[in-house]
Amino acid sequence: MSATLTFRQLFWATTIGGLFSLAFQANLLAEVTIDPALPTYKVVPGLSGQIKSVGSDSMNSLMLLWTEKFKEKYKGVRTEVEGQGSSKAMPALIEGAASFGPMSRDAKPNEIADFEKKFGYKPVLLPTSIDLLAVYVHRDNPLESITMPEVDSIFSSTRKLGGEPIERWGQLGLKGDYENEAVAIFGRNAASGTYGYFKEKALGNGDFRDQVNEQPGSTAVIQSVGENRFAMGYSGIGYKTSAVKALKLAPKAGEPAIEPTDANAYSGKYPMARYLYLVVNYKPTSKLEPLRREFLKFVFSKEGQQLAAKDGYYPVDAKTAAKALKMVGIDL
Repeated sequence: MSATLTFRQLFWATTIGGLFSLAFQANLLAEVTIDPALPTYKVVPGLSGQIKSVGSDSMNSLMLLWTEKFKEKYKGVRTEVEGQGSSKAMPALIEGAASFGPMSRDAKPNEIADFEKKFGYKPVLLPTSIDLLAVYVHRDNPLESITMPEVDSIFSSTRKLGGEPIERWGQLGLKGDYENEAVAIFGRNAASGTYGYFKEKALGNGDFRDQVNEQPGSTAVIQSVGENRFAMGYSGIGYKTSAVKALKLAPKAGEPAIEPTDANAYSGKYPMARYLYLVVNYKPTSKLEPLRREFLKFVFSKEGQQLAAKDGYYPVDAKTAAKALKMVGIDL
């Protein structure tokens, strides 16, 4: 059985999106906190070498936080972080050009097959933190919520969720200056895991409209929306700024609109919540070399999860962390 399938069996529960562990659901948080049962990271002597990360742009700032703090602990460690998109993570691991491959989506079957063809075993996807994918409008936009079929009708040409095309703000109930203005739409490029996740969850795996202004990074999406009061875009919640507003999302018309908050992330109520992964080349029953082993122990420590929260994401709990580390032969 593949490492990815084993992960699903160990961690995934039958919530919206099949995303969160049963342990999480039993311990919902009213506010973002760090599980006190997470281990405190302890520095080991003599660690040196290079860590290179290639993958998700959405995780770029988080990877920088983790690697920079790790370097403070180990002066002999060098790091390099490249946010090229989730689709670049697996090829970099296959080519031996990266130590870790951050991905903001699950691995595709062909990516796993390519990896297994090269190494004879499957990659391991470790859930490092939780992100909410939000739909943003300009902060002065009066719209407060939107349904998932409406999102599909705005961004998709195929509209697999069943709606009619939405091109103007008046179709969403806005009046005045907004009523006859076109919705300027912004999103990510096809190399992005955010693009792939949004395509799956918001468009029902349909096709994007040609009118979507594809941006090279999450920051660029937020900036574009923040500069245009008639714009709408999608990006991770960790990239939210004061220039934009994250809309509440309702799964269907007539159902409650869910705010993108930590409580709704942990409960699985929010329609677009996802794990952020680190993909690891780990041969079953082997032992990771000290550098990669210690970096992963740091990521899943109290300090590592505090950095995830600092970057706007939601931390994993101690049980999830321990199970993740065990998948690469690390026992706490």
